[in-house]
Amino acid sequence: MSKAILGRKLGMTQIFTEEGKVVPITVVESGKNIVIQNRTMETDGYNAVQLGFGDVKEYKVTKPMKGHFAKAGVQPVKFIREMRLADASEYNVGDVLGVDIFSAGELVDVTGTSRGKGFAGTIKRHHFSRGPMGHGSKSHREPGSTGAMISGHGGRVLKGKKLPGRMGGQTVTIQRLSVVKVDTDRNLLLIKGAVPGARKSFVIIKNTVKPGKPAKPDNTKKANKK
Repeated sequence: MSKAILGRKLGMTQIFTEEGKVVPITVVESGKNIVIQNRTMETDGYNAVQLGFGDVKEYKVTKPMKGHFAKAGVQPVKFIREMRLADASEYNVGDVLGVDIFSAGELVDVTGTSRGKGFAGTIKRHHFSRGPMGHGSKSHREPGSTGAMISGHGGRVLKGKKLPGRMGGQTVTIQRLSVVKVDTDRNLLLIKGAVPGARKSFVIIKNTVKPGKPAKPDNTKKANKK
């Protein structure tokens, strides 16, 4: 069953396992995800569920969104995303999803907006190699050639060329992160590893699209018997 939930990144910390090992985790606040709209193949041509999360002040909600929330019969929320789920018909408008849809040990994919890092050169932004650092070199950290002259087009930079520019602030998905613990009392998910985005930023958590291959059977015992 495909699962998805919205949340807010609170920050990183660490916990200890029963064996005494340190596990770095990211704490994500979630729960109380409201189903605002249900799209089906018959009505919209695809299956999806529109989820909402986060409190918002009424004066910050636009009139079109107020009508959208009123039609669904739910309270206004701040963060809205549409999830394409194969079994979207199982969700009804007004349903509330909590962190208990996940369990410890599950693998999830987390999507968020990466931290903005400002203007960066090609070495930091695209991992270019620098030029010689000798005094005779005139290309220490320059991006180098931007492309050959194209017949009939003149000298121009082709689309997609990697150049200096703003770094970060993009949608990033980290796959196959493990859920370490689910705290239903405080609506928290403890996820092993780093999650994209700054603190208090919104994230999307789905069950992973790469669950991995099943474990190979242990044939050592059969070999020993022989």
